[in-house]
Amino acid sequence: METWRCVRRGYGRCVAGRGRYSMFPYPLKSLGRDWTSPWEDLQRYCWNRHISSCLRWPGHYSRSPYPYFSSRHFSLNCRPPLLFESGTQFQYCNWRPDHLSNTSLIRLSSYIMNSDRDEPSSKRRKHHGKGSVYLGTIKRNWEYLCSHNKEKMKDLDGRDVDSTCEDNEEKFDFSVMSYNILSQDLLEDNSHLYRHCRRPVLHWSFRFPNILKEIKHFDADVLCLQEVQEDHYGAEIRPSLESLGYHCEYKMKTGRKPDGCAICFKHSKFSLLSVNPVEFCRRDIPLLDRDNIGLVLLLQPKIPRAASPSLCVANTHLLYNPRRGDIKLTQLAMLLAEISSVAHRKDGSFCPIIMCGDFNSVPGSPLYSFIKEGKLNYEGLAIGKVSGQEQSSRGQRILSIPIWPPNLGISQNCVYEAQQVPRVEKTDSDLTQAQLEKTEVLVSAEKVPSHLRHHFSLSSVYSHYLPDTGLPEVTTCHSQSAITVDYIFYSAEKEDAARGPGAEVALVGGLKLLARLSLLTEQDLWTVNGLPNEHNSSDHLPLLAKFRLEL
Repeated sequence: METWRCVRRGYGRCVAGRGRYSMFPYPLKSLGRDWTSPWEDLQRYCWNRHISSCLRWPGHYSRSPYPYFSSRHFSLNCRPPLLFESGTQFQYCNWRPDHLSNTSLIRLSSYIMNSDRDEPSSKRRKHHGKGSVYLGTIKRNWEYLCSHNKEKMKDLDGRDVDSTCEDNEEKFDFSVMSYNILSQDLLEDNSHLYRHCRRPVLHWSFRFPNILKEIKHFDADVLCLQEVQEDHYGAEIRPSLESLGYHCEYKMKTGRKPDGCAICFKHSKFSLLSVNPVEFCRRDIPLLDRDNIGLVLLLQPKIPRAASPSLCVANTHLLYNPRRGDIKLTQLAMLLAEISSVAHRKDGSFCPIIMCGDFNSVPGSPLYSFIKEGKLNYEGLAIGKVSGQEQSSRGQRILSIPIWPPNLGISQNCVYEAQQVPRVEKTDSDLTQAQLEKTEVLVSAEKVPSHLRHHFSLSSVYSHYLPDTGLPEVTTCHSQSAITVDYIFYSAEKEDAARGPGAEVALVGGLKLLARLSLLTEQDLWTVNGLPNEHNSSDHLPLLAKFRLEL
């Protein structure tokens, strides 16, 4: 009973009993052969495994010396009784007795718990959703969105598959990937988000080859990468991508932030017309004191025609803080203003636009709706409700009108404008400079309505919910949440945007959305222990779409 008392007290290891780490009155070989060994002994065996897997279990050691049960070796032909009664100190343990049933198979494994990052068994949910599990990975399928003429594409296994799209001799097909690759410094600074991961899969030396393998496999023509760490970019990422035929442009965050965004494109597909970085931090504007950035490129497709339409590609990573929707909206407005300037044509129209990134906002949120609908009335809107990440609005202030000051030089239509200074007639007593500045702010506030607008008709590549079950798709998954924050938006004609993303033969301002790589549900991802894991080395999934540019 010494062993039993050790477990009851919550100790991580036991030196009393039969040997230093003994938990059994019978040899292990005998236990594997004879399931009639007393349930008390089997329970003790299970306790040690699952006590060690409980997060923050008092007194548990980071490396447990005991083996654990998993599914092979010997069968149990009956269901064990409940081990712990509610109200005891074991109520926080994640051992589930229904895991041992008539068909349960148990084996002795040499696996050792690496640390308290290991996820409790209850987190490894065994739901089956859109993806299918094989060899420890989840399969993502191509979803084809048009019909008529067949052309070859490859699935995730590298096999040729048929997509069907309207034939057009005047066409230019290309693919786009958006991928937050998880900066190593940010991973280490936020280690609490990755408690479910084994330590080896979190090392950059393990992660980067996996990320590069994904990029090489999908072979996208345009890459929009977020959380690209500067030292890794210079030493490994850029040289590796250049060896794969990419031209790379990079913008690091301002301040002392070590990561940034990159846009890379295939030399064989595009020529570079212009590079336009956007720094969201403005030291002269207190609202804009964050170091996020954007990057906008103007690309020229390489086709045999003398004159072909250009393509505007934007990439960004907006502020995370769920309670600062005012900053997020202002950063988005600054990015849209730059896109408007870059994509503007002489005839007043815009070239096709693709906008990728981690927007730190969920589908259906005011910020997301503003991107898709082109307008937002923010009067009375709490700043914590803008991104949809904050559940409670208690204690939150309301967005000011206007959100950003006039000296930012961006209108409520999200375009650059000349600084407007109201005319003030001179009087016998000249106004002081302070009075003049106050007058300018008051006049601007009176003229500005509580509406934001932009000129583009943007649609999302993804619909964000499974049509058959209504379960939400997710793009990021770690110990604390699993949500969608990553997007590929593209410019679309009004009538086609109204059909919703993924509509068949969706015209997109000279673009057609041909295919997209399916996303997954939270349940799917926990079948492979969430993100990152042995095969997926970021806490975000890569988004991938194929477009056709009509010439």
